[in-house]
Amino acid sequence: MKRLFFLTLITGFICSAIGASAQQKKERPSPADTVKATTKQGVDISIAYSQPGIKGRTLGKEIATYGQLWRTGANEQTAITVSKDVKVEGNDLPAGKYSIWSIPGEKEWTIIINKNTTNWGTNHDEPSDLFKFTVKTQKAKKFAERFKFAIDKSGKVSFVWGDALVEFMVK
Repeated sequence: MKRLFFLTLITGFICSAIGASAQQKKERPSPADTVKATTKQGVDISIAYSQPGIKGRTLGKEIATYGQLWRTGANEQTAITVSKDVKVEGNDLPAGKYSIWSIPGEKEWTIIINKNTTNWGTNHDEPSDLFKFTVKTQKAKKFAERFKFAIDKSGKVSFVWGDALVEFMVK
């Protein structure tokens, strides 16, 4: 009887400890964000991503290394959703949800639109790439510690990080 009571007590303690730890919210080093806009053409665009910080590191060298594939954010894959068929920098993109990858560069970035949105952010599914395009890197008006996307009513999608600004058009 004592053995049964002791076993029940330990089981209850373990279950309580597991439940308490599952309820604790873990702080993510790169907070999640979503930007949304409706363009003048009536296209709803949303981008869900996480915001890594510069944290004293050098863009292109220690983070988002120039010439190497990058998930274009942090944590899970960055996802862009469009409500209608569009053209992204002249490339056809059907309505739906896609992941955004990039290859950073000092003077230009290659942006990759990929149909796989279920992999973790560091697992690029290259056969699922729909298309790639290159855009010029611009100097940001002000330094951005946190990576940040923006969508303008004209369909211009941009992101800024550190002193780099990258823009592309969704029409």
